Amino acid sequence: MRERNEPVRLTRIYTRGGDSGETSLGDGSRVSKLDARIAAYGAVDELNAALGVALAAGIPEPVRAALERLQNELFDVGADLSVPWTGPDERLRTTQAMVEGLEQMCDRFNEPLPDLRSFILPGGSAAAAQLHVARTIARRAELRALEADAAHTVNSLALVYLNRVSDLLFILARAANAASGDGEPLWEPGRSD
Repeated sequence: MRERNEPVRLTRIYTRGGDSGETSLGDGSRVSKLDARIAAYGAVDELNAALGVALAAGIPEPVRAALERLQNELFDVGADLSVPWTGPDERLRTTQAMVEGLEQMCDRFNEPLPDLRSFILPGGSAAAAQLHVARTIARRAELRALEADAAHTVNSLALVYLNRVSDLLFILARAANAASGDGEPLWEPGRSD
């Protein structure tokens, strides 16, 4: 077994092990690729890729550092979801400290922003629009993790973490708009012109 902080070493990318529609979980057990846990950590991977696109699109520096931290932690969450949950153990798991870190970032980035007086439309600057796309993927990842929990039970802190991620991405999209000087597009109920 690898040490907790030991990097993964991949010598071959294709293994042919999944050619029949099965794959391995993090503990080595084989499951169908249709397993809810595979969908959950696949959605977390999709979210991480969306954050990579946002980072490549020119994110303001304070937001950049938060996203880089988030990308690394999402790998940890994916690893957690990929190993059957039997309770706290020595494996890499989503922790309360990770959730609290997200909450601290939410508070720090939200504090200088003006109060919301309307729902905002996903847009504004290119960076903010990318973050709104990532936010919607975070919501899907949370739903897939909830489905995995209903079918198999997962670490409840992974569910809480994914819920906080979408909150953070909403706030970071607002912060990106504020940094760019672009106003936030506001929802105008009933507008049809």
